[in-house]
Amino acid sequence: MDANDKPHAVCMPSPAQGHINAMLQLAKLLHSLHDFHITFVLTRLNFNRILSTSAGDELPPFCNTVQSDDLINQPSSFDVLPDFRCEAIQDGLQRSDPNSGEELSELCDSVRNNLADHFRQLVKRLNHENRGPKVTCIVSDTYSSFTLDIAAEIGVPDVSFCSVSACGFWGFYCFKELLERGIVPLKSEDDLSNGYLETCIDWIPGKSMRLRDFPSFVRTTNPNDSVFNFCKDESENAKKANAIIINTFNDLEAPVLDAMSAQLPPVYAVGPLTLMCDKIRDAALKNFRFNLWQEESACLQWLDRKANGSVVYVNFGSMAVLSSEQLVEFAWGLADSGREFLWVIRSNMVSGDLATLLPAGFSSAVTSERGLLTSWCPQGEVLMHPAIGGFMTHCGWNSTMESISRGVPMICWPYFGDQQTNCYYACNEWGIGVELGNDVKRKDVEGLIREILGGEKGKEMREMTLKWKESAIRSTEPGGKSFMNMEKVIREVLLEDNKHI
Repeated sequence: MDANDKPHAVCMPSPAQGHINAMLQLAKLLHSLHDFHITFVLTRLNFNRILSTSAGDELPPFCNTVQSDDLINQPSSFDVLPDFRCEAIQDGLQRSDPNSGEELSELCDSVRNNLADHFRQLVKRLNHENRGPKVTCIVSDTYSSFTLDIAAEIGVPDVSFCSVSACGFWGFYCFKELLERGIVPLKSEDDLSNGYLETCIDWIPGKSMRLRDFPSFVRTTNPNDSVFNFCKDESENAKKANAIIINTFNDLEAPVLDAMSAQLPPVYAVGPLTLMCDKIRDAALKNFRFNLWQEESACLQWLDRKANGSVVYVNFGSMAVLSSEQLVEFAWGLADSGREFLWVIRSNMVSGDLATLLPAGFSSAVTSERGLLTSWCPQGEVLMHPAIGGFMTHCGWNSTMESISRGVPMICWPYFGDQQTNCYYACNEWGIGVELGNDVKRKDVEGLIREILGGEKGKEMREMTLKWKESAIRSTEPGGKSFMNMEKVIREVLLEDNKHI
């Protein structure tokens, strides 16, 4: 196919590490398996961080940078491959640090108020330059719905890509009705501890849940809470998309997917994307990642020295923030468990110098051969490693999908957002996780690590995780439901004019 005749998808992730990761997997699949020209859009802050963390890497994308007036003295684009380009747009954010949970309100305000005009200008430029084909479709994160009006202006389909779980999205989507029924906002801070969060919400199509199992942004007393209203409005806007793609598989979330399909545009479950991406043959594209932190791969060599199933992997994602007290409890729980562990501690996960925050005696209690601390790691490769026997996680959806895809049971410590909902399903519906309470105690950490790596409950969870892994693999194989859904959404929505079929 001539380069200028290819379908051209502009991919707009929400500007947080987990959303970027998921959208990149989808973009890789469109490019590698379906011959799409890709423009992948990052916000300025994340774009510059990715360039800085990749400095010195022998990767092809950063050798082709183009200067732009709107990013003075900064590159504004680079080529991953000849038909796969990354572009930056202004975001209005000035922080040099990566995103964290403490900055979420600022991030939501930026998406809502700052990105639309810059994205519109980018799409117009792409349609008037001679470097590639005209834009034929937009794939936007469900929480970047500002693209919908722009797609309508240029007359192309806009598919909403839901990078959270179906159950998490459905929780966000119900925010509007929770508000209308007077269930939220909370009447006072007392409702956080007086049993009100145990209220059963039994009118939700697909699944009844306690209020505490909804995405955590319901736990506000402020009717004008910016994050609550952002998630409510963005989820509601998904109704305007031509279709919704979601990184899950039918066997795992069938009741919720059915409920979504009854009220929303066509819903296509195409996951786990981790397994779909295993089919990409181009090694350079398959292994390419956008990281907001410098990746340290030495942990893989450390894991090579460990026995199968002997290591617990600890990673609370890209946005969780720990108090110094929580850090100490986790540290002693890991030390006292007597088990080997790999612990990811981001530079902005705790406030202060990590060396001084770790408890006295921790280093002498844990040798470098029993415990390894790292600031960021190639998680996909870590979870594939046979040495990993359990995953202590925040229950972000990418992490949950990767854990299922690799057959690794979870110790769940949700931080915020849809992670509470994912935790509920993992522990109570899917049988692949056990929850660690928010009030972290070292004895609980120790006990759950021992259980997941050697106890009867851990054995049961491992068996269930392997069953879900087998189901996920079947779904992503040719003829499987996710595989067919991917083919269908491309044929019926992204290529709706049939010009490129």
